[in-house]
Amino acid sequence: MLCFPNCKINIGLFITNKREDGYHDLETVFFSIPWKDVLEIIPTKSESKMVLSGKEVLGDTQNNLVWKAYELLQKDFSEKITSLQIFLHKVIPMGAGLGGGSSDGAFMLLLLNDFFQLQLSKECLAKYALKLGSDCPFFIYNTPQFAIGRGEKMEAVNIDLSAYSIQLVCADVHVSTSNAFQLITPKPASFNLSEIEQLPIEKWREHIKNDFEEPVFKQHPVLKEIKEMLYKAGAIYASMSGSGATVFAIFPKGKKAQFDLSVPFDSHFVE
Repeated sequence: MLCFPNCKINIGLFITNKREDGYHDLETVFFSIPWKDVLEIIPTKSESKMVLSGKEVLGDTQNNLVWKAYELLQKDFSEKITSLQIFLHKVIPMGAGLGGGSSDGAFMLLLLNDFFQLQLSKECLAKYALKLGSDCPFFIYNTPQFAIGRGEKMEAVNIDLSAYSIQLVCADVHVSTSNAFQLITPKPASFNLSEIEQLPIEKWREHIKNDFEEPVFKQHPVLKEIKEMLYKAGAIYASMSGSGATVFAIFPKGKKAQFDLSVPFDSHFVE
């Protein structure tokens, strides 16, 4: 069985509080983007294994969220879930603020649920997904969500960007999320993102910010350069996604920017 885990962007990202457990409270809107990996499972009589291809994936297979998702459900449903050959082809860049790894893990839960007919509800799958990572539950629902807490507390918001084009530009730079958090001073959100439906997109630039941009742009000026180029090319709204290294822009339908950057980059365009 085959599926295609997609990525997400953050429309706004406010870091509001440092928690006693070491995590941060945030407020954001998750929005799905059809830039996709490829995930396949095939039953096998031999021992389960996972094969990776495409873009480089750092770390051991045992720590990959796809494998962890398999182990998580196999532990609770060992009588149903058999040995598998797992194939993951990476298209979404790693460390890009796009949630590609989280999506892979969440889609693995969905895939196992369908293939082995576990009949788990989305609410139940979201609880499993939270064990994998804070933003994994979003991909179980995969519709626009206003998120708070660590990103796991969500409510649906009505955002339709089908009348626009979206361009994503991911520079080949390494952004340390933990370091970015250390450089931020939490503060109350400057805009209530749960009310984004009432704010015309033409006014997003004035009100919707990503708190990571200031510290990350200082470390990686090329990301600031990309954002400025997107606005010069006519973007209605542009922002970094997550803690980087992707900057996305919303354009009038059919428009996009052309780039001549000093660093390698990936680009994805959604019409």
